[in-house]
Amino acid sequence: MFTEKANAIFKEVIDTYHIKDDPYQSFENKYTKEDDLLAHLLYRKCWIDTVQWHYEDIIRDPNIDPIAALVLKRKIDASNQDRTDMVEYIDSYFLEENKNVTPKKNATINTESPAWGVDRLSILALKVYHMNEEATRTDASESHLKACQTKLNILLEQRVDLSTAIDTLLNDIKNGDKYMKVYKQMKMYNDDELNPVLRSQK
Repeated sequence: MFTEKANAIFKEVIDTYHIKDDPYQSFENKYTKEDDLLAHLLYRKCWIDTVQWHYEDIIRDPNIDPIAALVLKRKIDASNQDRTDMVEYIDSYFLEENKNVTPKKNATINTESPAWGVDRLSILALKVYHMNEEATRTDASESHLKACQTKLNILLEQRVDLSTAIDTLLNDIKNGDKYMKVYKQMKMYNDDELNPVLRSQK
């Protein structure tokens, strides 16, 4: 199953990141495009999500220096663009993989493309990792540990359900029961023609 591979790669990414636990550490993809393009894309996708997760933690420091916060906000904006780009690359992979499939006459479209499901699965892997940290903290109260374990159990169930849904969608596309139609994310705030603030400064 696709998601078995994806979840294993996401765990690998998150574990590797937390060896140094530093959002400014250098990135090295363990998978090459030539050997395994899909693994390469999934690894990169989850790394972007993991770094951004920790950016988001830092920027919520109430005592953060305003200038440092602005610099970090720019990094988060850039990361969001990278995240969206990676989703589109992954969808392109699925489109190429199924290019010879002829959808059945009664085939239907899904509410989201496969890669946006993968995006949610990657974020879910981070939620599982960090909720598990909270559920096993040695300095936390019993009530905190119990509440976090309850939340962790729900996240784990959610991951099973989401994984099943993604695998089912990919299988339906392969069989022609569903068809893919990918819309590029037409973000406006980074475009100096579409963002009125940026346009006014040209």
